[in-house]
Amino acid sequence: MNVMQAITARRAVRDYLHHPVEPDVIQMLLHAAVQAPSARNRQPWRFAIVQDAECLKRYSDAAKALLLADGDRNPKVLAYRDLLTQPQFNIFYNASTLIVIGVEERSPYAEADAWLAAQNLMLAACDADLGTCCIGFALGVLNLPEVKQELHLPPGGAVVAPIIVGYPRTMPAPVPRAEPQVMAWIRP
Repeated sequence: MNVMQAITARRAVRDYLHHPVEPDVIQMLLHAAVQAPSARNRQPWRFAIVQDAECLKRYSDAAKALLLADGDRNPKVLAYRDLLTQPQFNIFYNASTLIVIGVEERSPYAEADAWLAAQNLMLAACDADLGTCCIGFALGVLNLPEVKQELHLPPGGAVVAPIIVGYPRTMPAPVPRAEPQVMAWIRP
């Protein structure tokens, strides 16, 4: 698969088989991630891999409780309230692997670099016939002090991009994309 094929084929997968992603495949994804551009070559990204189903369920349940407690102020939570109140709903969609991309110290450049690493990881996963999905609902719980400690992230650091990875049960259909909205094209 070439880069353009991976870009157009990558989907947010929310339905996974219960087959764990192998350690050598995870290492390959991490090696792809660290090839991302980095401001001043700081390479601030740090990774934590969670493949323990009990731990993922605990994080999911805690995330749902945290989101629902703050739901009246968050339009996205209001839109998903019914789903978030279902006990069987897992915010990680039962994926076998969560790759947490974080930074040891917050800064606009560090967080941008982490997102660039996340995109590399997701494109490499697509090339390896794996599904991925960024789980924004997990950010609150993964950035709690006790969870950051479990993930070996320092108190001043932050989880930036929680990405689930796994073998898709089904692949979502392509989602139509609008044409680029060019605000300006300044030429001599």
